[in-house]
Parts: sequence; structure tokens; C-alpha cells
Amino acid sequence: IKTRAGRLLRDLTRKMNEEQLEKHKANIEICQRILSQKRQDKNKIYSFHEPDVSCIAKGKDHKKYEFGSKASILLTKNSNIIVGACNFQGNPYDGKTLEAALDQYNQLFDKSPKSVLVDEGYRGRQRIGSTEILRVHKKRKAEYSRRSWRKLFRRRAAVEPVIGHLKQDHRLGRNFLKGIIGDEINLLMACAAFNFKKLLNCIDFLLSKFKKTLCIDIATLKFIYGLHMFLLFQH
Repeated sequence: IKTRAGRLLRDLTRKMNEEQLEKHKANIEICQRILSQKRQDKNKIYSFHEPDVSCIAKGKDHKKYEFGSKASILLTKNSNIIVGACNFQGNPYDGKTLEAALDQYNQLFDKSPKSVLVDEGYRGRQRIGSTEILRVHKKRKAEYSRRSWRKLFRRRAAVEPVIGHLKQDHRLGRNFLKGIIGDEINLLMACAAFNFKKLLNCIDFLLSKFKKTLCIDIATLKFIYGLHMFLLFQH
């Protein structure tokens, strides 16, 4: 296949005039990179239509690699509300993505968190600005410290089901939008949908407590509120 593709590319470039070569210059360069790359090369192209796709190692037996872009998500400690979502081009080290995520949080809320719970993928940093980086896998000698550290570990583990819901329920598992900008839009829309659904569930719970005293149907109230939030988001 590689030999035939190389012969076809050379044949096309010979028959094209200067105007056609200039028009299809980007596609020709992508084809040349695909034909010249080797197995051990870095920054390889895995998709002709999406050349920015990266190969990300998962470290799991059933699925060792994923193809896409890396994203960072920040959750609140108690309510599991998404307060930050950043998309990164390429496959950067996890520890280098945390600073950009904290900068986004600072821009949105005009303050920095006191501490952040992370896993072993973020080792190497103990503090970013005024924010303390807590690696919950780090062992403690004292019994009280071990128990409190165990609570933090369980709390950090709550981010995994949120990522699962984003992938399965809010179309973050596969992106149909074009380019890096499309990746960012898809991530932000998925996180916004997750927060809206969480808010609607809270409203549903509150309305169910007072449904006997309400004169209007709960479904109608949810529809009115959802329409209001949609119009507000579009504005």
C-alpha cells in the first residue's frame, strides 16, 4: 500500500500545474509526511483528515492506546461540578497541563484554589503559585495521617465516573467536529451539558418535595427552565 501510494503521489505531482500544486500544497505535505514517517518517529500522523490526532498511552490491558487529544477537567471537592476544562494539542505530560487548568480557573473565578487533589501522573510538582498540589497516592506514616489521606484518595477517585459520564452520555468519547478548535468546542459543550443536567436533577428533586403545593406540572416547569437556560446560553 505504501509503495502504491508513493507512486500515485509522484504521478499526481508531475501532472499538476503550479496553480493546482499551490492549492493542494497542505494535502501533499501531509501525504509526504505519512509516506516518510517510521514506526519509532515522534509526532506521527495517524489520520489524513485529522493530522492533529495524537496517540495517548492508557496503560490498561484491554485498551493500551487512545487516539485523540488530551483534556484536563477540574471538579469541585464536594458537589462534583465541573469548574474547568482545557484541551491540549499533542500528548503533553500530565504535570504540565495542571498549570494551564489552574490559570483557566483563575480567569473564570478570579481566585486560585488552596489545594488540588491529583494522582501519580502529576508527580514532580508540589506547588503552583499559591495552590498546593496533593498527590493522594503518597504514603503517610502516622495512623491519623493515613486515614485522612485515604479520604482524600477516595475523593479524588470521584473524577473517574464523571469522565465516564462525559464520554458515554455527553459525546466526549468521539468528536465529530473538525480540528483543534472542534476538540475544544466539543469538550466545553460536553462539560456544560453535564453541569446543566446536574442542575436540572437538583431542580427535579426540589420540585418533587413541593409538588403537592404547586399548581403547575413539574415537567412544564423543567421545560420552561431548560428553554430559559438555552436562550441564555445562546445569548
